[in-house]
Amino acid sequence: MTTDKRIGTVQVYTGDGKGKTTAALGQALRAWGHGRKVLVVQFMKGRINYGELEAAKRLDGFDIVQAGRETFVSKENPDPEDVRLAREGFELLRERVASGAYDLVVADELNVAVDYGLVALEEVLGLIHARPPELELVLTGRNAHPKIIEAADLVSEVLEIKHHYRAGLQAREGVEF
Repeated sequence: MTTDKRIGTVQVYTGDGKGKTTAALGQALRAWGHGRKVLVVQFMKGRINYGELEAAKRLDGFDIVQAGRETFVSKENPDPEDVRLAREGFELLRERVASGAYDLVVADELNVAVDYGLVALEEVLGLIHARPPELELVLTGRNAHPKIIEAADLVSEVLEIKHHYRAGLQAREGVEF
């Protein structure tokens, strides 16, 4: 049975395996295919030739914003620029969620930004609880905080069993980015 009333949930994709962002983007593409407006905010990512950026340019109503630099972030000593970009990204995320303009919002790598201290856990929990009830909110990234897991409606852990990086195969365009 289908209804017009939409009830949003909070989904979390976490774990050490490959595929968290891919799962979230698949969910976003599915929503877009049904006429939903989608926003993806990518924390700790910037200026890399990600295929999803090119695809989104062709999909009206599917927006991707990067909130990071191309370089890796030091967990022990994050660069002030990384902190600034994460903060700006989170403010944009909070504004867009509150706007009601989107049906599905993906906060890609937000779990990592929290784990690295770039975004405060309390702010993320506040965002989860203040989101419009019809909004589908998806958070990705390793090391999801237990309080985020508790606040979520769906949590999937992506487990690495085997990875081609271990055999020396580097990231490939169109597959890993």
